[in-house]
Amino acid sequence: MTELLKTASLTVNLAGLNLVNPTMLASGILGYSSEMLENIAESGAGAVITKSVCARPREGYGNPTLVQVGSGLINAMGLPNPGIVEFLKEIHQAKTRLQVPLVVSVFEYSAEQDADAVELNVSCPHVKDTGSEIGRDPTILAQVIRKVKKAIDKPVLVKLSPNVSNLVEIADAAKKSGADALTIMNTVKAMAIDVDAMTPILANKVGGLSGPAIKPIAIWNVYNVFEQVRIPLIGCGGIANWKDAVEFLLAGASAVQIGSAIAALGPDLFHEVTIGIAAYLKKKGFRSVEEIVGRAHRA
Repeated sequence: MTELLKTASLTVNLAGLNLVNPTMLASGILGYSSEMLENIAESGAGAVITKSVCARPREGYGNPTLVQVGSGLINAMGLPNPGIVEFLKEIHQAKTRLQVPLVVSVFEYSAEQDADAVELNVSCPHVKDTGSEIGRDPTILAQVIRKVKKAIDKPVLVKLSPNVSNLVEIADAAKKSGADALTIMNTVKAMAIDVDAMTPILANKVGGLSGPAIKPIAIWNVYNVFEQVRIPLIGCGGIANWKDAVEFLLAGASAVQIGSAIAALGPDLFHEVTIGIAAYLKKKGFRSVEEIVGRAHRA
């Protein structure tokens, strides 16, 4: 397997971040401590992203916050976090040990200087006044991005929502406001109802659907944005194996984020996906990941 990884270049330069391979840990999945982040990196992730944090501690919603549906998960955690001051301890510790880029996901907060980059979460579908309310309004989104860009000199990734009428318009506004890369996409607004209790299952009623069910939606959004907005893209949504990852690359993503599948398949999935991408490149005669980014648009 080690020899296979040497047959093609898996490295990716993503908006100034040097990734040894195109896989990244998605925000909110096992990004709660430096130990978890280190474990994910050791399992083969090319970069890791923390849980979303804000200026002040946030409790999130009461239980139940998660429900499994046919081909995915619906969650409404409410972005619980200890606040940036407390979480700085984990960020600093992780930064001293990680050998891969560390990205801090933020909302209601400008940025954290110790990170290699920040990812703005402006797309959470179940949190009022800070999630998709920002991400679906091009004017407000532009203001937020410009503010963050003035505050730091690190790459700014922006995680966009599929719950909008025109994602290309939003992506274009983000690019023009200074975003260095876009993550497409966050979860899809969804609900599940208990037929016996005759009430929504989640305490918040509405949550975000993730997992295999949303992959075709995410693929389409990456493909569509790639055709119309020239900015590095990160594909996210339903990736559970190397074929899923390659689909995103062919659609136009330069890298991919893996989230929900880690809960079911474990962190070794990053290594398995990387091996699969390497085997695909060798089989098709490509020398680098870059050669297949957006290849589906040539058909």
